[in-house]
Amino acid sequence: MKKIIKFSFSIVLLTFFTSCISTKSTLKNVDDNAPIPSLSKENTFILTAYSKDKKYGYDPDYPINVFYKNSKDENLNAERFLKALAGPNGEKITFNKLESCCPFPTKKNEMGGGFLDIYELRWEGQINTIKLYLNIYEKGYLLVPIGLSLKK
Repeated sequence: MKKIIKFSFSIVLLTFFTSCISTKSTLKNVDDNAPIPSLSKENTFILTAYSKDKKYGYDPDYPINVFYKNSKDENLNAERFLKALAGPNGEKITFNKLESCCPFPTKKNEMGGGFLDIYELRWEGQINTIKLYLNIYEKGYLLVPIGLSLKK
């Protein structure tokens, strides 16, 4: 009986993932040749460039592609990236993961698909909430999104 239930559950999951994930990715800024950023003493990514694209990080088709090596550390690179950022005037930011959304196909996951993670960023004196889309499955050049700065 347990085997039948497990098999049925597996079929339901497989159906869900294949029906929700398109066979063509809409992600525009994936680059497997992008270098892996160096780490600071604080274990954050050392970022050196700013994005000139208003969509970078703010649009699900232009997520920040932070990648990961295995499922044990899937959120590690997202945190390394976010901890390297500051508010527009150098303010200390806090962040929290709101949800996952926007399924897409990827060869970097045994299921054949992934989700983007949406993070909310806050800092003192902030007027508008900032939400960033991060992709833990793919690589891309890591840039500081427009409206943010580097942590000093």
